[in-house]
Amino acid sequence: MLNRMAYTALFTALALMIGVLLYWRVEIISLGGPVMIPIVMCSVFSLAIVFERGWYFFQLHMGKDIEAFFDRLRATVEKHQWKDAQTLCESWPGPVGRVALAGLAVHESAPQEIDDTMTQAAHEELPAVEKHLRWLSTLAQVSTLLGLLGTVTGLVRAFQVIQRKSGASGTAVNPGDLAGGVWEALITTVAGLVIAIPTILAYNYFAARLGEVQFHMEKAAGIISSWRHRRGTASCD
Repeated sequence: MLNRMAYTALFTALALMIGVLLYWRVEIISLGGPVMIPIVMCSVFSLAIVFERGWYFFQLHMGKDIEAFFDRLRATVEKHQWKDAQTLCESWPGPVGRVALAGLAVHESAPQEIDDTMTQAAHEELPAVEKHLRWLSTLAQVSTLLGLLGTVTGLVRAFQVIQRKSGASGTAVNPGDLAGGVWEALITTVAGLVIAIPTILAYNYFAARLGEVQFHMEKAAGIISSWRHRRGTASCD
């Protein structure tokens, strides 16, 4: 837990450093005002999560035929070749193989116990599959809100210029006097949307992959538990 907190704090400090550095070095970002710093931080977090989740799901599906795995698993279970089924699941990395392996370990138990064992194994696997996905959704919303905040602060800045120019000395306000506030309002809005839109798309994509993994875990569990249920029914008959 402490290592995770330290890692999060370190990455947050790195994102903050990147945001401050870009704010001082890149003119288009500095024109957006201080709100651009947390917006840049959101982009750093979002990119890191997208790359991490993309690599995770790529490894799960890379060069693998899940339907062939299910066919082989079903064939070994129906023939009661438990050693072969266990070897097959051990050779299949990822949550699907581990859930099936948990069921095979108690295949001689009562049907309810087999189901409970695989359900528990699936619950233990889910956190790793859905890791950081809620953060992606949160980052998309926060980026949009930060862009809106920058719009408001930019307009406030523009109206302050109008008040200062026209109220104190009665000097006419030039369009150039308002340029800074308008720049801030527009740049932050664009930046927030540029980050939020691909982040939402990435979240929906990974949520779909999560649904696929959940379905495959249920399918693998069904292949194993169905044999024991059929046997229990036959015994009752």
